[in-house]
Amino acid sequence: QVQLVESGGGLVQAGGSLRLSCAASGRTFSNYAMGWFRQASGKEREFVAAITRSGDYADYADSVKGRFTISRDNTKNTVDLQMNTLKPEDTAVYYCNARITMASMRKPSEFASWGQGTQVTVSS
Repeated sequence: QVQLVESGGGLVQAGGSLRLSCAASGRTFSNYAMGWFRQASGKEREFVAAITRSGDYADYADSVKGRFTISRDNTKNTVDLQMNTLKPEDTAVYYCNARITMASMRKPSEFASWGQGTQVTVSS
């Protein structure tokens, strides 16, 4: 199993930017597709973005497409989420997770465990 630690969250004004990072350890990072998810208070966890093992393809939720960019560095075992033009509705705890393939990456219920996440708060 891959151990994951998210970081980079914080408080930002609407229209601002943040860059989240997820550090992985424990298994061969490049063997896993990676995803970012978020959970707002009182709401279910939702898919945000995912990237293939090689980084050659990314998938985004419609709500973040054009504003967020997922990237990975297989030499550093990290996956980042660059978030631009942030909106108050982006406020949530953000989590990363790993799967062997991109299949079912959009379904948070398919993941057995989650890390601590990192809080992102966007003020209006």
